Amino acid sequence: MSLFLASLNSGSNGNCYYIGNDDEAVLIDVGICCRETEKRMKRLGLDISRVKAIFVSHEHSDHISGIQVLSAKYRLPVYITNETLNNSRLTIDKDLTIPFAANEPVVIGGLIVNAFRKCHDACDPHSFTVSFNNINVGVFTDIGKACEEVIHHFKKCDAAILEANYDVTMLACGNYPYYLKKRISGGNGHLSNEEALHLFTKYRPASMTHLVLSHLSKNNNCPILVRQLFSKYAGKTAIIVASRYEETAVFEIRGKYSAIKPRKIIVKNRHLQLSMF
Repeated sequence: MSLFLASLNSGSNGNCYYIGNDDEAVLIDVGICCRETEKRMKRLGLDISRVKAIFVSHEHSDHISGIQVLSAKYRLPVYITNETLNNSRLTIDKDLTIPFAANEPVVIGGLIVNAFRKCHDACDPHSFTVSFNNINVGVFTDIGKACEEVIHHFKKCDAAILEANYDVTMLACGNYPYYLKKRISGGNGHLSNEEALHLFTKYRPASMTHLVLSHLSKNNNCPILVRQLFSKYAGKTAIIVASRYEETAVFEIRGKYSAIKPRKIIVKNRHLQLSMF
């Protein structure tokens, strides 16, 4: 039995990631509206009735803007820390709000979701791994640096959604004000292409079949550049660049040393540029 993953959207205009098995699934963040979440899942052949919970990484609007409506419509429990909830301005039914803590796994049917702390300029930021049948998928976005927690969990993943937010030269030479450049690159902002590549090449396990590069900056990065950079070192790992305009395919993760096999392919890419800042 496999895990399936897809990026429904990735960028400063909204982030939402689907991970599940044949029976149940979770969404990591919902930063796009309910209607778009429904439309994109339908195009991928994903039944929204399989989604059993939403997990919230942090309170920034591009990660939470669609949660309130989606949770209310489908009565989906929202796993969110108290600090994040208090700083989010979300209004969610108390019966659907469930706090979680770092390194205390949550069981959702056959899925095991584990949260861990990350470096980001939010009040209580977390990243997640989702496990099933000894298969591990990690979501590593909005991370200022590859800290020990990130490295520890990345080394165990058969597939990962990994931030590659900015190119160092493009950011340095761009027209962002100095304070914003420092925020992005200062260790509590976002991961550069080079930092993401270092994490991938040094700590990638032999079982990693898929790497979904995500949260690319619209102004300080280029999807073609990122793909070329990582493809040189990909080996048997499929490299996917997530879009801020549309969903990726659904990718099947079959576990240790599995063959690369997308469940469904989106044939036409309407846009190439992605965004964060």
